[in-house]
Amino acid sequence: MIKQLIFVFLLLSACSTGDDLSKMKKAKEEIVQTEHDFELMAAAKGLSEAFSFYADTAAALNRGSYVIHGKDSIRLFYLATRYIGVQLKWKPDFVEVSSSADLGYTYGRFTFTTHDSTGQAIVSKGIFHTVWKKQADGQWRFVWD
Repeated sequence: MIKQLIFVFLLLSACSTGDDLSKMKKAKEEIVQTEHDFELMAAAKGLSEAFSFYADTAAALNRGSYVIHGKDSIRLFYLATRYIGVQLKWKPDFVEVSSSADLGYTYGRFTFTTHDSTGQAIVSKGIFHTVWKKQADGQWRFVWD
């Protein structure tokens, strides 16, 4: 009986409070808005500016067979000619945050459109996964993409 009471106490103490749930809900909304703003910046200013702006200083990009580390390397990566004029669209289908509301992740679908030398559109679709970290100034920046 004592073990059961201890288990119930531990379970109840681990549950989030109403205030925690409110902070978590707000954080989720902020991350979804950040994803949207990120996508708009990518369309308006290009991938290099958008990815470097939304990257944490220690961010990493997983690009298949290699990982790009750091905000400056990310900016340079997307300055490559093959990324000029491409369209990247995405929307998170799912968002979750930590109980401390300072770390979160999203995943969803993306569409990447570029053009070949004849002007023919080449469309790639896939799934993205991004990890977000709340900064000291309250802004969200990705640490993994």
